[in-house]
Amino acid sequence: MSHLVFDVDRVAEAYDAARPEYPPALYAALGELSGVRFEGALAVDVGAGTGISTRGLLDRGVRVVAVDRAGRMLAYLRSRSEGAALLADGNALPLRDDLADLVTYAQSWHWLDRTVSIAEAIRVVRPGGAIAGWWNTVDAGKADWLAACQVRLADCPGYTGPALPGWSMPPIGAAMAAAGLPVAERWVHWIRRIQLEDFLTDLRSHSYVAALNLAHADRLIDRERGELLRVFPDGDLTIPMRVYLAVGRKPLTPEPTDPPVAVAEPDDLKELKQLAVGLTEGEGR
Repeated sequence: MSHLVFDVDRVAEAYDAARPEYPPALYAALGELSGVRFEGALAVDVGAGTGISTRGLLDRGVRVVAVDRAGRMLAYLRSRSEGAALLADGNALPLRDDLADLVTYAQSWHWLDRTVSIAEAIRVVRPGGAIAGWWNTVDAGKADWLAACQVRLADCPGYTGPALPGWSMPPIGAAMAAAGLPVAERWVHWIRRIQLEDFLTDLRSHSYVAALNLAHADRLIDRERGELLRVFPDGDLTIPMRVYLAVGRKPLTPEPTDPPVAVAEPDDLKELKQLAVGLTEGEGR
């Protein structure tokens, strides 16, 4: 499935209307693990979508260049956010070397090439800067109704989430470590309170629902509305959430390389060199 599943008006609208913000504790952890002082810093927000993370960074004094491949998502971002917004690919950033203090991927890195994207981020971030990826997800283990909801959703083709055996967060930490960066990770737990209809709109913005034909998606949403009203008859949902954050820091100086190993000359090569020196000295006499 391609990231361009979001480049559809109804999907971009649902994403902008109902996807959750990131909790303040996420940004606090980002500042701590990255070592980057937010005020006046420059971030390249890759896969910025409709601007949820972009606005979170802007609100904390960060200057942001937002990048996304989906033009309809960027249209929502531009309508609500300040700063530059580029229609571009995170695997080939149209930016100069050592430009940014931060390169960020909020809910987006899994759509990119694991190796190429990290190499591009390392190129664009300055020495001493940082690369960070994070994902908001429901904490299904903390609520039976939420776990049951995820099990039902797992029937959708393309579903990814906690109902799948062995499911885990995208391995951005491992990818950054493989590229030679020191990596720190953090989980941030929080509670989301939301109206049922907003929760259902949020579901429509997830790639595995967005990829369904409209009639199929409508049936799924109607089913979930009925199931959830049994648990929350007043339509007020309390959802346990968690955010996974991984941060890789680019060293201030390149890692030292091992000194070249001295190779002993063969005896016959030494004799030839001595003979050449003797002949040269003889010519000068």
